[in-house]
Amino acid sequence: MIAGIFRFLVLLLGIQCIRAGAQQFPDPPQDLFKDLYAEVEMAGVFPDSKEFADAVPRSTPSEILRLYHLEKPRSRLALRRFVQQHFELPQEALSPDSVTDREPIEERIRSLWEQLRREPRREQPYSSLLPLPRPFVVPGGRFREVYYWDTYFTMLGLIESGHQDLVHDLVDNFAFLIDTYGHIPNGNRSYYLSRSQPPFFFKMVGLLAPDDEAGAFARYLPELKEEYAFWMEGAETLLPGTAHRRVVALPGGAVLNRYWDDRETARDESYREDMMLAQSSKRKPRQLFRNIRAAAESGWDFSSRWFADGRSLSTIDTTGILPPDLNSLLFGLENAIRAGCERTGDQACVRDFSQRATARRAAVNRYLWDQPCGCYLDYHYRSRKRISHISAATLYPLFVGLADDSQASQVAAVVSRELLKPGGLATTTVNTRQQWDSPNGWAPLQWIAVAGFRGYRQSKIAEEIACRWMVNVSRAYRDSNRLVEKYDVITPDRPGGGGEYPLQDGFGWTNGVMSKLMTLYPQDAAYSNVAACPGVPATSLH
Repeated sequence: MIAGIFRFLVLLLGIQCIRAGAQQFPDPPQDLFKDLYAEVEMAGVFPDSKEFADAVPRSTPSEILRLYHLEKPRSRLALRRFVQQHFELPQEALSPDSVTDREPIEERIRSLWEQLRREPRREQPYSSLLPLPRPFVVPGGRFREVYYWDTYFTMLGLIESGHQDLVHDLVDNFAFLIDTYGHIPNGNRSYYLSRSQPPFFFKMVGLLAPDDEAGAFARYLPELKEEYAFWMEGAETLLPGTAHRRVVALPGGAVLNRYWDDRETARDESYREDMMLAQSSKRKPRQLFRNIRAAAESGWDFSSRWFADGRSLSTIDTTGILPPDLNSLLFGLENAIRAGCERTGDQACVRDFSQRATARRAAVNRYLWDQPCGCYLDYHYRSRKRISHISAATLYPLFVGLADDSQASQVAAVVSRELLKPGGLATTTVNTRQQWDSPNGWAPLQWIAVAGFRGYRQSKIAEEIACRWMVNVSRAYRDSNRLVEKYDVITPDRPGGGGEYPLQDGFGWTNGVMSKLMTLYPQDAAYSNVAACPGVPATSLH
């Protein structure tokens, strides 16, 4: 068995990183430490693959590899001793389980911001951590670095807690990443540089000046345009019916976007999991890895949305799908750039991005809006069919103002019927035991829904979602003294589950969204039972 795995590894070690253009990025750990990295991860030296990915070498990779080949440690114990001798391992995350005081939830969230705040660190040679110039906030648990889309939802709570200065720091950090790398990576790690995450930067910038978003967009216009160029790279020369990186030209000439990753290797942070899946799968490893990584760019890692058979991770086909969430956010980015250009007086830019947003809205309505369903669906561009699986991604066009009033009303009806559960909004309608499927609910999707429905005057369902979610989070907090990354919305007295790692505490976006909702709906925040939530029929509680 071990020999077979090792032979499989040797075949895959030759897979090289594919980078866009000539820009050189820091090498990820698996490229720096080659067969040592593969051996440590596949031997399961650490229960979490991410631990070795985050370790800091005490000397150069060439020197460590020389010693490794000289000493030839092979057993798990010997490998662990070698790693401990030559690497500085990450510190264990502070667990809120150690907290015994029963603080009110709003006080607990305020105290957690200091625990999750990190100061800039000097660059450490060959570390996977990418330095940032300003303080930042991590999600918590195993997530020791800043994450792209998480941070927008964290910012919502930082503002409510009076940390506007830290919100400015976070925006400037992301602007720095765009200026340095041409995009915002998944997180500030070298192994995340080959992909981004849902493009929320324009929404973050808007938080800096809610009463004058155009002014904020104008100040960060170079970075907004650079991020847009990253997502649209290759679109200008793409022939209808073809795809390049994150853009797909449809037969009628419309251009929409997909999730992608510029590498086709196992993920550093989940190396063993990816390799074991590749070995058990009959698919070509490179194809499998690319689609796994693309799903990681979506933030929904993993979900039945991406599975060709709707059930199994081994059938993942993320790169074949044009999703409403990504294309809605890019519509929002196009409008943000247009607004910024209006403020600077660049009329050519205003015309260009107005046309781009108009074209995207038309393409989304043509390919992603499904009138019989009354919802937005993922579209498989190779088979030229919508995928008839309802998910919370249908809410994104409302979040950015892409939908019309009739579409918003239809989405409200579908969400109320299919996704609204006793503990909040479910992610999908199916249970695959993946974490971005039912019965899990996630804080960012609750906010996307609440903000989207409020923008279309669908106040009843917005408050129902907010109230049920707050009751769920508050009840779990009273029972466990924990704020976690995901929650079971069908059986709210149980924590969320599934995924590649244990349930994580902290938790940045849960804290942020909870703070924001408690401010918007203070009376609902005090309820201890969902039956008290306004507009909740008894039948919805079962």
